[in-house]
Amino acid sequence: MTIRVFLADDQDLVRDGLAMIVSSQDDLVVVGQAGDGATAVAEVRRTSPDVVLMDVQMPVLDGIQAAARILAGPAPPRVLMLTTFDVDEHAFAALRAGASGFLLKSARGEEVAQAVRAVHRGDAVIAPELTRRLLDQVELPGPRPVPTAVRGLTPREREIVREVASGASNAEIAARLFVSEATVKTHVGRVLSKLGLRDRVQIAVLAYEAGLVRPGA
Repeated sequence: MTIRVFLADDQDLVRDGLAMIVSSQDDLVVVGQAGDGATAVAEVRRTSPDVVLMDVQMPVLDGIQAAARILAGPAPPRVLMLTTFDVDEHAFAALRAGASGFLLKSARGEEVAQAVRAVHRGDAVIAPELTRRLLDQVELPGPRPVPTAVRGLTPREREIVREVASGASNAEIAARLFVSEATVKTHVGRVLSKLGLRDRVQIAVLAYEAGLVRPGA
């Protein structure tokens, strides 16, 4: 299966480099490009890609707002944000907007290709330890209503949420809770379904916002 990729960055050299990386992979294809956020939103709707690589800082409409508009549409693609710094308020805002993670512009070609494949299959492209560091270092940028579904989580599901927010892998969670990895995977899937979330990163974000865990705890 070929993964359709859209590139959004205001720097021609960056877009050209990403296009070369994507086009060099047998299972990836570039279906469109944009140099500003507003154009990106319009072109993504027209081209219907599977994955969007979106620069955080874009003219006309910044990458966070562009990503939010894209993700608010019907059957949205996965969005992977491009950033210069590994931890800043932009990265957190990207996750809150619904992005599946973020990728450093300094990433190697193979890392870019792997990241595109990962978000396409539903994974989040942020290492667990980086997720924890991000949430510990960045102040939450304002209140957000906590979904009523959080109150409907079972005690075990709340445990799973706390463990995911701590950056633990399925294997580590299984060892801590004395259950199988398959059981952990099932619980994570149920949490995602109940809370209407896309991936583990969004579970971690919501856990902090809902007060299930605290930064620095």
